[in-house]
Amino acid sequence: MGAYDAYLALRHRLRETDGPKHVALVITERDLLEQGAYETLSSFLGWAFDYGAERVTVSVSVLDEAVVPTLERELQAVDSPRPVAVRDSESKERADAPVRINIGLGGRGEFARAVKEMADDVAAGELDPEAVDEETVTDHLVFPEEPDLLIKTGAERLSDFLIWQSTYSELYFTDVNWRDFRKRDYLRAVLEFEDRKRRFGR
Repeated sequence: MGAYDAYLALRHRLRETDGPKHVALVITERDLLEQGAYETLSSFLGWAFDYGAERVTVSVSVLDEAVVPTLERELQAVDSPRPVAVRDSESKERADAPVRINIGLGGRGEFARAVKEMADDVAAGELDPEAVDEETVTDHLVFPEEPDLLIKTGAERLSDFLIWQSTYSELYFTDVNWRDFRKRDYLRAVLEFEDRKRRFGR
């Protein structure tokens, strides 16, 4: 660890506030085509758990569906300190592991799927439409848990990933491209998270 990284890590340890327990990361298929991209992801997962995370959710946005099988194979093989579940937009089951990697399913698609499932439940007599509330919607999402911190690399552009769940998340945008993302960049995100006063919509 470099001296600056050690300094940032010390700042984190001296904080009285808790770091993020659930970290979400948004990257693109193009990011994963860069040399060393999967090693960076492996390091990212290590940093997250080293600094207090209990769950990491990763979204890989995809423009070319032809690359999905390759991405899925490579991501299944990522070295991780915790078990990994990888799913694509066609997967029927919900991913349940400390590390969940999503390929190509955006927030709008996830929400549309949840609405369809609820409509099917109503049609089957398993759900009273008058009983539908925010909790019902959340229960039908692929990724129901709300992230504490959502990190978007490469530009200050919103992603539609976790659009329902990230309403009260702290968003961290960095212009550092994924290929250049380092431990110090992760620690900066955590320190900024710890500096913020979370209001949860209030």
